[in-house]
Amino acid sequence: MDDHQDPAGESVGEFRARAEAWLAENAVHAPRDYGAIMPPDLRDAGVDWQRRLHAARLTGISWPTRYGGLGLGPDHHAAWLEAAAIARVPPYVNMVGYVLAGGSIQRYGTDAQKERFLRRIIAADDVWCQLFSEPEAGSDLASLRTSATLDGDEYVVQGQKVWCSGGRCAEWGILLARTAADAPKHKGISFFLLDMTLPGVEVRPLRQITGDAEFDEVFFTDVRVPADCLLGPLHGGWSVAMTTLTNERGSVGAAAVSLGRRLDAMAAGLRSTTDLDGSATVVRRDAAAALAARGRAYAAMVRRQGAVASTTASLSKLGIGAMGYAAAALAVDAAGPAGMLADDRTRALLAAPAGEIAGGTTQIQKNIIGERLLGLPKEP
Repeated sequence: MDDHQDPAGESVGEFRARAEAWLAENAVHAPRDYGAIMPPDLRDAGVDWQRRLHAARLTGISWPTRYGGLGLGPDHHAAWLEAAAIARVPPYVNMVGYVLAGGSIQRYGTDAQKERFLRRIIAADDVWCQLFSEPEAGSDLASLRTSATLDGDEYVVQGQKVWCSGGRCAEWGILLARTAADAPKHKGISFFLLDMTLPGVEVRPLRQITGDAEFDEVFFTDVRVPADCLLGPLHGGWSVAMTTLTNERGSVGAAAVSLGRRLDAMAAGLRSTTDLDGSATVVRRDAAAALAARGRAYAAMVRRQGAVASTTASLSKLGIGAMGYAAAALAVDAAGPAGMLADDRTRALLAAPAGEIAGGTTQIQKNIIGERLLGLPKEP
């Protein structure tokens, strides 16, 4: 099947074969596999890659055809994520736009919003960022204080967001803001589509422990947002946000592929390692074997869940996040004295804690699992 043939009616197997064949020829043009979130310095490369995917009919896989998608199913999308992970290429320019904004607009957007934004997301004409967390509203997101006050046909936004992924290189952002100060905290929040070029939006990079600055803090001073950029019901943004975050956790399947690759490489390295008495190597090999077994179990759970995101994705998110940190720590330990030097292993260890924070902290995942899957009493 050539790049321009109509993909309608492709089975999952046919689609996977087409994707793998195309990747075999074109992966050389991809930026490094940065995962779900595009680093600011790779914006141009990421956009170019998304446009190449778009020309090959490998974007908007499960999106409606009327908005530029292929109209295929979630299993096709899951097959693409896995194929991209195996090929070590980004599956799309940026998960925030493609999964979070795109998914939310499809479900909650007006016809005008769908027409305005969805094709541009697929074509990488717009890059998106996420504006949820605040300095005092991270894990307790519902306690956010950024406000949006209706003034005529505009909302005036005041406040601050933090740990924004790609804020400085995004044209649009998905924003949570409080629109009813006297309502219960989960009931007075609304969801907005924010033009990042509006006057009063200020973006400042945040330096991380790795030395990079992939995240930003964003300040809003008298930012006037058109009323038609409200997504979903007024004061009903919490439900929109929870759907958005479930979609995000539903994308962890490809992470299992990457983690499995790391575990395999680590196991191979340990097999070639020797110590004076062999005891340390035995302990490390035992730890690697335990991680590998857990990794295979999580991969099986992801496959059992299927391609549609649900609250069970919290199990995968919780486990894979913890495993990522344990695997990085073991790799540094196995390197011996060299593990104290600056290289890919130490960089991975410094970056690993982010996996237990991004997309919902470990504590939040445990709350979801306890309340929604196990039926335990809700947190006071």
